Amino acid sequence: MATRVCVVGSVNLDTVFTVAALPAPGETVLATARSTHPGGKGANQAVAAARAGAQVQFVGAVGDDDAGLLLRRHLQSNGVGTDGLTTTPGPSGSAAITVDPSGQNTIVVAPGANGTLTLDSGQRDLIAGCDVLLMQLEIPIPVATEAAEVAHAGAATVILNVSPPATDVARLIERVEVAVVNESESERFHHQVAHRVVTLGARGARYCGPGGIRTVPAPVVQALDSTGAGDVFAGVLATEWAGGVERAVQRACVAGALATLTAGAGDCAPSAEAITAALDAFRLRR
Repeated sequence: MATRVCVVGSVNLDTVFTVAALPAPGETVLATARSTHPGGKGANQAVAAARAGAQVQFVGAVGDDDAGLLLRRHLQSNGVGTDGLTTTPGPSGSAAITVDPSGQNTIVVAPGANGTLTLDSGQRDLIAGCDVLLMQLEIPIPVATEAAEVAHAGAATVILNVSPPATDVARLIERVEVAVVNESESERFHHQVAHRVVTLGARGARYCGPGGIRTVPAPVVQALDSTGAGDVFAGVLATEWAGGVERAVQRACVAGALATLTAGAGDCAPSAEAITAALDAFRLRR
């Protein structure tokens, strides 16, 4: 039976600028290309989980603008349930992203409707019925805390991608079993959780938990765009968590690497079949 994953999080329309080099503070650079893509950490993770084989429901908010319609359709077209996606007056969330030739990026997010999210009874029911709750911090922290409490009461595993970093998360962390952070975020994350997964970019990921500390490598790829790779990692990790830490982290590392081969965040998640094929090939080369 497919893992029931509920993602409570953000959904944005991303504007991506391709540049020769990321701008330094105070510097203006000319883009060589501009494109728009569905994005938002929550939506990216929901799509990644659905493509990896999970049964996914998304809880979030979009605005009553054209972007809101596009973002809702994007989730639905990827098999993500949108019963918990509300529409509020005003703009949808948006992000401006710059990407250099090595695939490195900078991101600025305007929360829009994401900042207005509250939970109604229907959304709480969706959360209560999941096996795994996956969240990020692009939504109000009190909402994330409430969602974690609902999921925890229903015996679901609560996974938090602690990004972007925030300081007022102590109450939320009390209900989190798995924290996913990148290397720089990990240095500032001092809370105790049962399982900590640190993403290491092209080097893979490091797991710290009851099974000890282990580092899981990722396949070497020629990255085109790293935007969304961490979100894909989190979505696949949530999908595979019930199958054991080793399997979950391995498949998440492979999926994150494959995600860098596609420009944009919203459509970069690989299928379960692609993850399996790449993992098998990676094992043969080692």
